[in-house]
Amino acid sequence: MAKLSVIQLCAQPNVEENLNTIDKVLTTLPKADEHLVLLPECCLFFGGRDSEQLALAKQTTNHEHESLSSKLSALATKHRLYLVAGTIPSLTDDQQKFHNRSYVFSPAGDMLEYYDKIHLFDVIVEDNEKNYLESKYTQAGDQIKHVALPFANLGLTVCYDLRFPELYRALAVKGADIITVPAAFTKVTGQAHWLALLQARAIENQCYIMAAGQQGKHANGRETWGHSMIVSPWGEVIDCIEEGVGSVTIDFAPQSLTKIRRSMPVNTHNKFMTELIK
Repeated sequence: MAKLSVIQLCAQPNVEENLNTIDKVLTTLPKADEHLVLLPECCLFFGGRDSEQLALAKQTTNHEHESLSSKLSALATKHRLYLVAGTIPSLTDDQQKFHNRSYVFSPAGDMLEYYDKIHLFDVIVEDNEKNYLESKYTQAGDQIKHVALPFANLGLTVCYDLRFPELYRALAVKGADIITVPAAFTKVTGQAHWLALLQARAIENQCYIMAAGQQGKHANGRETWGHSMIVSPWGEVIDCIEEGVGSVTIDFAPQSLTKIRRSMPVNTHNKFMTELIK
């Protein structure tokens, strides 16, 4: 039976420190022949300035042995699992911005797919930071991405994408059984909306939602909500880690997907489905 795990971090603006933390948490996970693990958004560098993310992307892009993706690929290989590597900054072709990119690695370390965050967090929030302008240094993606794993079809999203149900519906139309949400939700917005949005996306699309968040107070004073969890296709929170660094793991039950979709076939009832498939 396949297992699903989400890892919660309080990442720092220090790649090696975060890598060591991730490695330690991965070591504690139960062993399984097939195991899908999700890391949070900005898993290798968080709590610094966005300009530092761009500098990091420039520094590591042209040195394959130093690249952030290669370090994460090595962790997938070491622990023999499928790893959705949160997000890392990936330099754009013109090197003026970076993509906030989520990678999927196989247990052999192969890069199976990647997804560039489509919806960027340009908002005003009543917290210490006040104003967020992700688009200043980040280039939005423009492609919906999914990948077939041996045990499930996987849809990819990132953080602020969670507020846009059309993306999740499109992934469901493409056959997603599991949708990943690596995130760094602010404490204010997380407390207000995180759980409701995750449950809604699971219920609407009759799929598992894996949500891995940053949690705590970071080096730049930003506070993140955490509450990393896995939600069932019926909208139930199967397991959750509210605070601190750690993980939760569940057994993936594809039979529950089949049962729910047969008993309430919302995809076939959806009057807008023809338009979505186009």
